[in-house]
Amino acid sequence: MIQVSNVSLQFGGTTLFKDVDLKFSQGNCYGIIGANGAGKSTFLKILCKELEPTTGEVVIPKQTRLSVLKQDHFAYDSFTVLDTIIQGNMRLYEIMKEKDELYAKEDFSDEDGARAAELEGEFSELNGWEAESDASKLIQGLGLSESLLYEQMSGLSGNEKVKVLLAQALFGNPDIILLDEPTNHLDIDAIRWLEDFLSEYFGTVIVVSHDRHFLNNVCTHIVDIDYTKIKMYVGNYEFWYESSQLMQRMIKQQNKKAEEKIKELQEFIARFSANKSKSKQATSRRKLLEKITPEEMPASSRKYPYIGFTMDREPGKDILKVESLSKTVDGQKLLNNVTFTLSRTDKVAVIGQSEQAITMLFKILMEEETPDSGSFKWGSTTSRSYFPKDNSEFFNGCEMSIVDWIRQYSTTEDTDTFLRGFLGKMLFSGDDIYKPVNVLSGGEKVRCMFSRMMLFGSNVLLLDSPTNHLDLESITAVNNGLSDFKGVVIFTTHDHEIMQTVANRIIEITDDGCIDRQGTYEEYLEFRKEKGMKALAD
Repeated sequence: MIQVSNVSLQFGGTTLFKDVDLKFSQGNCYGIIGANGAGKSTFLKILCKELEPTTGEVVIPKQTRLSVLKQDHFAYDSFTVLDTIIQGNMRLYEIMKEKDELYAKEDFSDEDGARAAELEGEFSELNGWEAESDASKLIQGLGLSESLLYEQMSGLSGNEKVKVLLAQALFGNPDIILLDEPTNHLDIDAIRWLEDFLSEYFGTVIVVSHDRHFLNNVCTHIVDIDYTKIKMYVGNYEFWYESSQLMQRMIKQQNKKAEEKIKELQEFIARFSANKSKSKQATSRRKLLEKITPEEMPASSRKYPYIGFTMDREPGKDILKVESLSKTVDGQKLLNNVTFTLSRTDKVAVIGQSEQAITMLFKILMEEETPDSGSFKWGSTTSRSYFPKDNSEFFNGCEMSIVDWIRQYSTTEDTDTFLRGFLGKMLFSGDDIYKPVNVLSGGEKVRCMFSRMMLFGSNVLLLDSPTNHLDLESITAVNNGLSDFKGVVIFTTHDHEIMQTVANRIIEITDDGCIDRQGTYEEYLEFRKEKGMKALAD
């Protein structure tokens, strides 16, 4: 259990959050959400005592073991994988090292024997005899080979290190686990394994994640950082989101009714305040008016951009025909005899082991690359908008302001007033629109690219990893925009929820072509499971 009392945090005069009173209990999983910069990771640091709050305290009972997912991927390079994982329970690791030193002594004394007996007892209490097998189960569950246990961390890839550090955080049955973005760089099977592990976990789990599907599957509570407040709600992310949207609508409706009543009373007072026969009624209404105050919407750090696509014309029957596309780059065969045909009702999620192969397919379809062999043909009624994975060519070295940059892609009829309003919906307001595009953050550049796409009025959208760099609110907006679009969509993404709710067809790029199946993403995963196919990269 963790008890948070009257916690506040200020940085340079700015209040991230204040007056926080929360209780995190055993057996629950808490998802921490909030806009970028709201203080999610900072709050985790306060919970694990890495950072002192400005006011208040965090109380964790003595003898409670707390485990944290480490973010420094090079901190354990001098250790083996096994030693790194066991350091998730530092006391057990210290006992193992002291035991080894004692038994290695040539002049083993009676005193050493007594100390060794003490250590052996504590070692057994901490399940030390199962440590190696427990570590093995963890890395195998996350998709790594047991043979890696005795390898040096320095020799592992970045993704492998991420999995080992996650295994470290889960090792040894800690009472409390704190996880900051644990699903980053995990494949789909590893994420599913982690979901199962956390769902059955007896202790307290507190997790920061942008993965809505993961939050829905593991969380019993949502901790929302907003309005400089941190509030806890029962339920998973989807329940919190629907409830919060309903509350916002209710407040707006209440405000509208109050404003209408105020206007009605003001008109009555203005008409009859000089009329003696009506003066008493006017006075009573004036008193009533003083009591009516529209409830102001709280200033929120959470903002949803508007992402919506309209078609200038409906597509015809023929959309896209791809025949036997193949492409090799630097001796690596990325595409091998890829063939498929799209219809006007298709929303296709393109998946596969190689992200490079998927990106190459998109580039070929947009005629940025040429295939080594094979062909493709777009229908004559199609118009296409493309979201590339790498958008650097649109921004690097460009000193245009945001409004001038977007003006390049607008029609001559689009006025400055229209463009300012358009950018406002994409969360570029006030003087923001005059910022040079080459200094924008990754998320701001993505919103610019979506703005560009939305101006084209295309009936086919191609999107290569559109949710990279986005927060939960922007990802939700992308999800809604693609779901509502009436045209054809071809996309790839790491976001499970978007694939599940948008796609009605899955195309997996394989070493010898592609697998093409109608249905949802979850249905496709079940198909792969039945076929015993190896894990997909997420």
